Amino acid sequence: MGKMISRRDFLGSIVGGAVAMALPRDFFLKKKGTAKPNVILCMADDLGWGDAGFNGSKVIKTPHLDVMAEGGLRFASFYSAAPVCSPTRGSCLTGRHPYRYGIFFANVGHMRKEEITLAEALKTQGYVTGHFGKWHLGTLTTREKDSNRGGPRGAKHYSPPWENGFDVCFSTEAKVPTWNPMKKPETNEHYGTYYWREDGAKAVENLDGDDSRVIMDRVIPFVRKAARNKKPFLAVVWFHTPHLPVIGGLEYRKMYSQYSEDEQHYYGCISALDEQMGRLRKELRAAGIADNTMLWFCSDNGPEGKDGKHGRTRGSAGPLRGRKRSLFEGGVRVPGFLEWPARIKGGRVTDIPCCTSDYFPTVLDVLGFKMKGQPEPIDGVSLLPLIEGKMTKRPVPIGFESGRQVSLTDNRYKLISQNKGKSYMLFDLIEDPGETKDLAAEKTEIFKRMKETLEKWQASCKDSLAGKDY
Repeated sequence: MGKMISRRDFLGSIVGGAVAMALPRDFFLKKKGTAKPNVILCMADDLGWGDAGFNGSKVIKTPHLDVMAEGGLRFASFYSAAPVCSPTRGSCLTGRHPYRYGIFFANVGHMRKEEITLAEALKTQGYVTGHFGKWHLGTLTTREKDSNRGGPRGAKHYSPPWENGFDVCFSTEAKVPTWNPMKKPETNEHYGTYYWREDGAKAVENLDGDDSRVIMDRVIPFVRKAARNKKPFLAVVWFHTPHLPVIGGLEYRKMYSQYSEDEQHYYGCISALDEQMGRLRKELRAAGIADNTMLWFCSDNGPEGKDGKHGRTRGSAGPLRGRKRSLFEGGVRVPGFLEWPARIKGGRVTDIPCCTSDYFPTVLDVLGFKMKGQPEPIDGVSLLPLIEGKMTKRPVPIGFESGRQVSLTDNRYKLISQNKGKSYMLFDLIEDPGETKDLAAEKTEIFKRMKETLEKWQASCKDSLAGKDY
């Protein structure tokens, strides 16, 4: 596993070979006429920064994820755009902060028709697109009760993936149990949520056992068909693991027999997810398309549970302060990596802040096109310069807002308020990643500059929400 380095050490060593050799933007697209790169966006649900072996976990076994992180570019400072799931998911597909289009929290708002998703953009470039797993960006049916909001009660929020650019779907509106996903763990009755296909029909077969495997059983045929037809593809694979209800299969719980029953379930379901990531990686190699595939992995937010000991939600934020729903680091700094053998030499680690909002502009930059009619501004930045070894710092800070919390993170400092801007704290994330020492009274110039930037960003989001970007 690549050794984690600080931002300071990374910036000091960038010239000395810590990054892969830079390549021209069109190198891959022109090399022997190869196809446009495939794109896979994988995401766990409530996986903490400290839950992955490649981030130092000594308990949870994630050998496949560890190999992938070692074989690519590992992000030591990767951020979900929000401390909860739905807003982060919207940022992955639009490159924009979800406060620009009204997805403020889970089960709030929906993907607006005016927004252009990554799937819609890539379809203009000849890509076939698929969504697999948790959607949580709108309801999937107006006809019957489903999940949290589905049916007539949530008809105004109907915005399924197949109406947002996805050709193939195997999608749920929201959470399901991580084992036997269609059944209530206690009674075996129907859970009240369905997997829906792109034709608006329910999936009825192969729905028992590990949920990550159930999802991957749909991803693999999609990948195989695209490879056979020599079509570039986008696969969005959003696992439910390890979100509540946390259920681990017996064979995975046995891997952790020395721990409590709750711990066995939590650790086991993550190892089951890891197994499916390894299966996907093996499939890409068997199909001969691994080199030509950008494979991204992250979590949608930090770990559930107030103290990490809330029932089966045993997730770890590592040394970071806060958890899910918090804009402190533990709520938004998440495990992340990009494996892309054609362009990234293994063993790379970066501490430059990167974010789920960066997916959209990065992929479009790799392909060298701008989507006509794309709402602006885009909050994410292209990471292609980072991939090419040309980025030494993030060009713009990352703004966050969630409930009464707002924050701004740049290459070193973080400004955060927990009361809608009535008071702020300032932290040095290089010297103090645990956010223990408030520097607001000491670093007055930095404080003032960041506060002004944050307030301008908030005003911009309000303009977007009012529809001024369309």
